[in-house]
Amino acid sequence: MNGTDKLVRRVVTAGVLAAIAILLGATRLGFIPVPTPAGNATIMHVPAILGGIMEGPAVGGMIGLVFGIFSFFQATIPMFKDPFVAILPRIFIGITAWLAYIALRRLNEYLALVVSAAVGTLTNTVLVLGMAVWRGYMAPGVALTVGVTHGLPEIVVAVIIVVAVVSAWKADSYPLS
Repeated sequence: MNGTDKLVRRVVTAGVLAAIAILLGATRLGFIPVPTPAGNATIMHVPAILGGIMEGPAVGGMIGLVFGIFSFFQATIPMFKDPFVAILPRIFIGITAWLAYIALRRLNEYLALVVSAAVGTLTNTVLVLGMAVWRGYMAPGVALTVGVTHGLPEIVVAVIIVVAVVSAWKADSYPLS
């Protein structure tokens, strides 16, 4: 595959995954109702993780940016109408997932996928809640409770989706070890 083909593949992958992130938010399929004060856990960060793993940090960061902008414009609570909470943390989801993936993929591909899904999810949870505390929208104790009650289920769901999607994507051209 030459450089032009790789660029085209990255642009198409970024467009498809950004569209999936928007679709998850617009249809509410990306929100999982949970009985907590925040009300919903999310899988809207998963396309950013997939983009980071499949096409690198620029694509992962761009999909995270789309997720953040969508979250900002769809916000119904003041916390997510703040771009420092809604947009900025989401840019780092795909970047940290990519860093974890490239650090571990030579050891074991499946381990790299599991850890990168967990790292990407934790990036979303920790940075969004950290910014919410820093900007005065949430008390630290509430943020910790939301982080535990939402973050752990989100990690499990992200790991399942990321391992399934990336394994299928790589099955033809890059057999997993």
